[in-house]
Amino acid sequence: MIKFFRNSYLVQYVTIGLLLIALWVPSFITGNVDSAWRSPVAPLYNVVANLFDFWSPAMLIFAMLLMGFEAVFFNSILVSNQLIGRVNTLGAVTFLLLMNLVPTQTTFYPFLIASVFLLMLIHTLFAIYQTPRPELYLFNAGLFLALATMCWFPTLLLALWGIVALSIVHKGSIRLHLIPFIGLLFPYFIYFSFHFLKGDLLTVWQAYVDFFSGFRLTTQGFSWLKIGLMGFMLLTLLIPRLMPQNYSLEKTIAVRSKIAMTYNLMLAGVLMLFFEGDPMLSGVLFLALSILFSYYMAWLDRVKWANITFVVLILLVLAMHYVPLFV
Repeated sequence: MIKFFRNSYLVQYVTIGLLLIALWVPSFITGNVDSAWRSPVAPLYNVVANLFDFWSPAMLIFAMLLMGFEAVFFNSILVSNQLIGRVNTLGAVTFLLLMNLVPTQTTFYPFLIASVFLLMLIHTLFAIYQTPRPELYLFNAGLFLALATMCWFPTLLLALWGIVALSIVHKGSIRLHLIPFIGLLFPYFIYFSFHFLKGDLLTVWQAYVDFFSGFRLTTQGFSWLKIGLMGFMLLTLLIPRLMPQNYSLEKTIAVRSKIAMTYNLMLAGVLMLFFEGDPMLSGVLFLALSILFSYYMAWLDRVKWANITFVVLILLVLAMHYVPLFV
C-alpha cells in the first residue's frame, strides 16, 4: 500500500478521490452542518459560510472539495521541499486520513478554511531557508497567518511558532524579524479601517476584547478515544528514532531544518487542542503529524509491517465514520 502511494499516476489520484468521497458520504447522510461556529472574530469564515448558507449540501460539497484541494496542495508542498519523493502521493493520502479521522472533522468548520492559509504559511517559511533577500517571504508569512486568524482566531498563537521557525531557517537582523508582524497587522488595518468608515468600529473592537477576556483552556471535549488516538500517533513518531536503520532519510541541512520546524509546530498543535470544545477541530496537530508521517513513510525501507498498519488505519478511520450510522 505504501509503495502504491509512492507513485503519482492517474490511478493514485482516482484512489485518493474515492477515499475522500468515502470519508465524507456519512456527513451527507446525517446532514453534518453546524452554523454555531460563526464568530465576530472570524470575519473571513463568516463570509464564506454565508455564501453557502442557502443549502446545507452545498456547504458540505464545498467543504469536501476544499479538503481535496488541500490534500493535493499539501502533497505538492512536501514534494517541492524534498520531504517526499518527486513522484509521490503519500502526502495527499496521509493528509486526508489525519484531517478526517472522526465524523466531526468531515464538515464545514473554521479550521478547514484556516488550514488553506496555514499551508501557505508553512510553504512560505520552508522557502525562506537560505533565501538571500527574504523580505517578501517574511511579509507573506505574516499575511497568511493574519488571514488564518480571520477564519479561526486561535491560530494567532502560531505567531510564536513563526518566531521559533525563523530562528531555525534564517538568521537575520531585527528588522527582518519585524517584517512578518507588519504582514500580520496589514489585513487587520484594512479590516478595522473598513469598520471605522462604516461607523461600527467600537462594536467590532469589543468583540475582540470579549474574546480575550473570555478565553480559557478547556478539556471539555476530550474523551478516552480521542486521547488514545492522539497519544498513539504521537508515540508512533518514536519508531524512526528507535529504529533509524529502517529508514533512508534525507539528511540535508535544509530538510532537517524543516523537520525541526514541524516538530515545533506539533508542540504548538498539542497546546491548541485545549482551545476548542472539541480537540479534533483544532487541526494544527494533525497538520504537523501529516507532514511527519508522510516524511517518514516516504523514506521507509522495510514496509511490510508499515503496510499492515497503514491498511488497518484506513479501515479504522472508515469504521469510525460508518459505524455510527448503524448504532
